[in-house]
Amino acid sequence: MSEKATPSAGAPKSNRYKALIEKIFLDRYTSGAVEVPFERSDIEDAARALGVPLPKNIGDLVYSFRYRTPMPESILATQTKGREWVIEGAGRAKYLFRLAQVSRIVPNPDLVTVKLPDATPEIVSAYSLSDEQALLAKVRYNRLIDVFLGVAAYSLQNHLRTTVAHVGQLEIDEIYVGVDRQGRQYVMPVQAKGGSDRLSIVQTKQDIACCAERFPHLICRPISTQFMSGDLIALFELTIEEDEVRVVEERHYRLVPSEQITAEELATYARRL
Repeated sequence: MSEKATPSAGAPKSNRYKALIEKIFLDRYTSGAVEVPFERSDIEDAARALGVPLPKNIGDLVYSFRYRTPMPESILATQTKGREWVIEGAGRAKYLFRLAQVSRIVPNPDLVTVKLPDATPEIVSAYSLSDEQALLAKVRYNRLIDVFLGVAAYSLQNHLRTTVAHVGQLEIDEIYVGVDRQGRQYVMPVQAKGGSDRLSIVQTKQDIACCAERFPHLICRPISTQFMSGDLIALFELTIEEDEVRVVEERHYRLVPSEQITAEELATYARRL
């Protein structure tokens, strides 16, 4: 690892996190490697070596670089064209930097918007505690999974924490089950992100692995959803193709009072059939 100023115990969290992830990676990386394994205990060792305090929640370090924070420049410099480092679970308390194909789950700003009558109870909107919780509530109360996929969908559990073989511990934001008119049954893991957090291909792959293990007889249709500007809600159906996450379908919905949906807009929606 190249010499640099050691972050002090009082350094901002983002600086400490970058120093820790950089040391973990560079201590194990060899030129040309496409996978760099490490374990939870390696985070503790790196903190001792750098003389910085451990995060109160060690898992927050991994979460930060999956969803919020770019990797340090020294790690980015080892990427190859069209590839980027992601952090995946590799078993209980085990992780893996993997050089994956660049894949972004980002809303398309040019996609049309569909207005729907807002069925969110006002008291729920008033007391939602976070962007993510507000988004999950709006998806649930407005039956957006049903509308998006064209199936009868039911929320089974939110914030499901479990362990999956060869992945380790994970959490699914919300999980739905559903059935269509042909009698086919589905499981729909939902990943929701609000604020500045990014939708993650890593979480999608983990959600799929969990559903394959726990619901092997159901058809898995992973969903990601995100707030856009002006409370516009983007929904994606995703799949795995050639070991990479791909977008199957994307739709944008705006929840409004019913009187704000005009006859002209309804006629436009009718012509899209």
